[in-house]
Amino acid sequence: MEDDSFTNLPTSHLLGSVPAVVTEEKSPKNYEVPEASMQTFPPASNARGSGVGSSSSNRGYQTMEAPTDGVEQQGPPNTWKGVFSVSSYVQYFNVDTDVVVNRLMSSFYPIGGNFFSMIDANPDLYGLVWIATTLVFLLSAVGNCATYLMLKHADSSASWSFDVGYVNAAAVSIYGYAIIVPLGFYFLLRYLELSASLIRFWCMWGYSLFIFVPCSVLLVIPVEFLRWLIILGAGVDSACFVTANLKTFVGGGDLNIVLVASFLLQLALAIFIKAWFFP
Repeated sequence: MEDDSFTNLPTSHLLGSVPAVVTEEKSPKNYEVPEASMQTFPPASNARGSGVGSSSSNRGYQTMEAPTDGVEQQGPPNTWKGVFSVSSYVQYFNVDTDVVVNRLMSSFYPIGGNFFSMIDANPDLYGLVWIATTLVFLLSAVGNCATYLMLKHADSSASWSFDVGYVNAAAVSIYGYAIIVPLGFYFLLRYLELSASLIRFWCMWGYSLFIFVPCSVLLVIPVEFLRWLIILGAGVDSACFVTANLKTFVGGGDLNIVLVASFLLQLALAIFIKAWFFP
């Protein structure tokens, strides 16, 4: 009898026993699983659970925010690798044809004075090199052609030979002017403690020479009066272009002598072109 009573006892609470049927059902609890996020750690629900967790989350963890637009809008990295490295100057030749044409056209307007604001985002040296090189070849070629026409106009039987010295004179004068003059004004303004940019000066002075390209072709006309009229008009236009844009750095006042010097130098270049290549 005692053995039968023990066998009727429930054995589900005994250690190691496995109940065959589970009849007790528990209602599921409503538990919200916090959303996992790489941007907020720990989850907000855990932080609300206790005051310690809330304070630790403020002190120990910070929200990982997406990068702001300011970082994406930064300019290209500085690629300057030294004065004597060719790769340092590649960025100044990365310019579209439309941009170059627009800057060439703006160089014809002598009183605009907004050239530096136009090139502020991307000053280039392509215009300086291309315009100076084109002008060198034109002056040497067209200058010889003009000399031939003037010689034949005076004496049709006179002999004529190509003057190679025109090439050397054009290269020294044009390249020297386009490089040395902006460099001199840059150091002058820096000495006067004024803001100046050498690359922008080279860019502006290079485009200021473009008006002499079509002008040199017109100087073939064998009429001395028209030649002087053409070259002086081009010289004044180019000088006004340089002076109006340089004024944005100088600002007038007691430094007007700097503007006068830039005007006279540009006009002197025009007179030199006429006197040497188209005598």
